[in-house]
Amino acid sequence: MMIEPAFWSDGSVWIGHSDHTEEGGSLAEFALHELKAKDWCFFQTSGSEGKRKWVGLTKESLLVSARAVNRHFDINERDHWLLALPIHHVGGFGVLTRAFAGGNQVTRLEGKWLAAAFVQRCVDVGATLTSLVPTQVFDLAAAQLRAPQSLRVVLVGGGAMSSEVEQAAKRLGWPVRRTYGMTETASQIASQTLEDGGEMEVLPIWDLRINDEGVLTVRGEALAKGYASEEAGKWHWQPISTKLGLRTRDRVELWTHGTRRLLRFTGREAGTVKILGELVSLGAIQVRIEAQMLQMGLHECEAVVCDVPDARKEARLVLAVSGMSPTIAKNLLASLNQELRTLEQLEQIMAVPMIPRSELGKVRLAELRTML
Repeated sequence: MMIEPAFWSDGSVWIGHSDHTEEGGSLAEFALHELKAKDWCFFQTSGSEGKRKWVGLTKESLLVSARAVNRHFDINERDHWLLALPIHHVGGFGVLTRAFAGGNQVTRLEGKWLAAAFVQRCVDVGATLTSLVPTQVFDLAAAQLRAPQSLRVVLVGGGAMSSEVEQAAKRLGWPVRRTYGMTETASQIASQTLEDGGEMEVLPIWDLRINDEGVLTVRGEALAKGYASEEAGKWHWQPISTKLGLRTRDRVELWTHGTRRLLRFTGREAGTVKILGELVSLGAIQVRIEAQMLQMGLHECEAVVCDVPDARKEARLVLAVSGMSPTIAKNLLASLNQELRTLEQLEQIMAVPMIPRSELGKVRLAELRTML
């Protein structure tokens, strides 16, 4: 499966996921007539928080990103992509764009995500490349599924992959490479290199800056043009300054090693909660949850940390579980609390029918809080 060459020069506007809906149609109308946005693609932001909005990227920005990734991983016409992500998100669409830029064959994984079916499809088509989110890598590692010999690179993005999940996958032969990026950057900002398993190297198309708190600002020719949002039936446009760049909510560390620029993701401004006046990182706790679940062999159930309001402490942390027996949940909670600091302690187990997630596996925290 490929993107037709005419797509890149036909002057059209492509709306991810909603191109045939009323919302998608009105956004396309707004983009063409108000923004004069020919050769643009729009993707919904895939994060777990905040108001829904659409990120506007030019087709050329997508191609700039794709070519940079192809160079970074030495992708050539002999490679074969297995697409296991939805194309109405920039992660899945990015696979098609790289394949178009590199002249690669693409096979799309059909149906609901099943780890065993994914592995078998890799074997069947001789896939050499794929792109996954951390939840999918967790499923592969927890099910103890070995990597097909044909795979040479598995790009992992869309969220932070814990070192425990990464190492468990590598022990099973999965050539996982951590990547860091966002919808606004048309895919990757930085990736691990093929040569080593170390830190992520910044792609040369990006100009990155951090402030005193480590919050990242990004500039570059693959950056989005801005955001479209709808309110009371009317579309609004918020441009992203080419000169100033995009101030993200991500905290990173940046440094150089010889000619290489390296990046380490350390957390998000929105990923912390206050308990008794002190900041607690939900992401760090979730890493421990995933590590413990791997150790206990739990791959057919879910568990995530969630904060809920507390009159005395501002917030308290609970363990939200789905598909898990009360006994196993209690054992998991006890094991976790032995490792966590006092302020990080999970005070309660709360069972829900399902953990609300985006299509890329990110937990929708606001929705989960409402459920709890």
